[in-house]
This record gives sequence, C-alpha cells and structure tokens, in this order.
Amino acid sequence: MATTSIRLDQELIEKATTMAKALNRTPPKQIEHWAKIGKIMEDNPDLPYEFVKRAIVAEAEREAGELKDYDFG
Repeated sequence: MATTSIRLDQELIEKATTMAKALNRTPPKQIEHWAKIGKIMEDNPDLPYEFVKRAIVAEAEREAGELKDYDFG
C-alpha cells in the first residue's frame, strides 16, 4: 500500500495518540480507523454508530476466519 504524508491538526494527532495507546494501535492506524468509520457513516447516514461498529468487527472476524456457519435447523 502506498503512503502519503499529510498535515493534520496537532490536537487531532494528540487525541489519536491517546486513543491508539488505549486500543493497542499506532496513531496513524487510529486515524485510519476514525476515517473508515466516518466514511461509512457518511455513506449510510441512517445507520446507527453501534451497527457500524459491529459490522466492522464482523468483517475483521470474517477476515480472521473466526466466523462459524449458522445452523437454522
């Protein structure tokens, strides 16, 4: 993946650094996470935040092979 340097507000970087430490991410990964959530929320304004958060977790579980088939019977 290509990377690009961009200028960000220092306060945003400080908040991202604090949250990143708490969530075991790097500050850039925390900012990427916030951007991903923001994009999803803008693309789907009727979805509640909690639904979006759970969808992101479900996607990560699927990518990690942690989902199990559901038996309807």
